[in-house]
Amino acid sequence: MNFQAPPTLLSLAVQSLAKNEALAINALQELPRELFPPLFKAAFTGRHTKILKEMVGAWPLPCLPVGALMNIPDMTVLQAVLDGVDKQMTGNFSPRNQKLQVLDLRNVHHHFWDVSAGPEDGDGSAETVCQKQKATRPHRYALRRRLKVVTDLPLQFDLEENQTYFLQWAQERRGFLHLCCMKMQIRGLTIHTVRKILQIFQPYCIEELELNTGWTLSTLACFTPCLGQMKNLCKLHLTLVHEKLFTFLRTSTDIQEKSVIKVISQFPKLNSLQHLDLTGLYFLTGHMNELLGCLKTPLEFLSIALCKYSQSDMESFAQCQSLHHLKHLHLAGIILHDLSLVPLGIFLENVANTLKTLELEHCRMTDSQVSAFIPALNKCSQLISVNFCDNDISISVLTNLLHHTANLSQLIMELFPAPLECYETGFVLRAERFVQLSSELMNTLCTVRQPHSICFASQLCLICSQHCTYGLETRLCHCCQ
Repeated sequence: MNFQAPPTLLSLAVQSLAKNEALAINALQELPRELFPPLFKAAFTGRHTKILKEMVGAWPLPCLPVGALMNIPDMTVLQAVLDGVDKQMTGNFSPRNQKLQVLDLRNVHHHFWDVSAGPEDGDGSAETVCQKQKATRPHRYALRRRLKVVTDLPLQFDLEENQTYFLQWAQERRGFLHLCCMKMQIRGLTIHTVRKILQIFQPYCIEELELNTGWTLSTLACFTPCLGQMKNLCKLHLTLVHEKLFTFLRTSTDIQEKSVIKVISQFPKLNSLQHLDLTGLYFLTGHMNELLGCLKTPLEFLSIALCKYSQSDMESFAQCQSLHHLKHLHLAGIILHDLSLVPLGIFLENVANTLKTLELEHCRMTDSQVSAFIPALNKCSQLISVNFCDNDISISVLTNLLHHTANLSQLIMELFPAPLECYETGFVLRAERFVQLSSELMNTLCTVRQPHSICFASQLCLICSQHCTYGLETRLCHCCQ
């Protein structure tokens, strides 16, 4: 028989207060600080907005991570919380209660709500959220007097009602608050809207920026000075949709070059950048050495997709100091079949002790190119994941590649292309041949080492848009079944 533990006196007290709005509000001035977190959580769950508003205004702890409770955006609750902040700023409470330093609106789990917040818990929670900024900034004394409001903003196409309300509220109070957006996602917004939003927040607080847009190159160049102000940016995801590609091709070379130089000129200012993800930046062809060479700090993660590479771009892998401690390299949709990959082999030797993931997917590499970096790959003893799918490699080179992974004992995920011998003219897959050769390659690998998770995959079927795969189980596309 299962017995349910009886409620504690603390939980009974909280339940009683949450059910009596007037009593709860009147008791706030004398309420022990240990009761504030559980009472706030109960009021939040029950959507007692008047209690929430008064509790925020009287909050006696350094930190209020209310965003951790907002699994689903709730306009009414958000208004109550922000009204409480306004109350806090008016100073209508005794100094004993005016201790709130950080209002955290980020929807992330926080241990603050898992424990009773006594004096030590309250201070510790605030320290977790109130992370010290890495760079020295002007006006630190003035900022220290302001309430810090921390949030993440996923902004896509049309702003949601709660986002519009918060941004308007923040805009009107930005002279009285220290507004920090740690993670910002921007999709499909005009540069005018983006600039207005960025004016609300301190740019040095942004640590992660994801920008997905169809802007022209000249528009992007006008935006990049804003990017250069993000001194503490650690992660940058930049994706350009190619709707404006024809416009770019018609633009004069001089105008293109000036815009490219303007974009690249902002990257040396990103002193904390470690994670760089670029997709569809077609104008960077021939400029990759300039971009990667100007970075002031070593990258840990580099992903480049849907961009044409020149031989000079490939040389940047061997030459740029910013890549010598790279942990993750992802190249996808970059056609390499007409380039020498010797620089890639030099790069792999340089990062042999740090590289953990290597993805060279849909690059149309051929036998001679893969053979150029196979010896260096064998030295990358820290690799845990490799992906060579959608490349044109014969079974003999694939066999050689597998033999050269003998020292890669930490690999837990391996993806390889089906050998060229599986296809008829026009890259039509022969299913029985695919299964046979994949089985032979699997047996070859098992004589070298025991794989954890491995898969051989065909090219995408042009009829049913599926891959045939061979690994722990065989799965054929609809056309081959």
